[in-house]
Amino acid sequence: MGRPDLETEAGRAAYRAELRRVGWRQRWAGLACIVVAAALVLFAREGRFGLTENAAVAAYGLLAIGWVLVIYAVFQRTRHHKRRMAEGL
Repeated sequence: MGRPDLETEAGRAAYRAELRRVGWRQRWAGLACIVVAAALVLFAREGRFGLTENAAVAAYGLLAIGWVLVIYAVFQRTRHHKRRMAEGL
């Protein structure tokens, strides 16, 4: 693979699409973990569905895992971008 063509609009759009695909599974998994954890925390605070404070502690762990996944996906995409830009040298 060579350096991406950023001179044309079509080339920029293709490269944007390529970058969007890098790490998309980790981003979506992280987002899902964050949303589920936030719901668990809210439900545990209100005592809904029989959830206790132990569920809130587990939810905070799930929240941390979700953010780690999102940050990892951003790091992965940045590393991919740097490699692609360095290929033309």
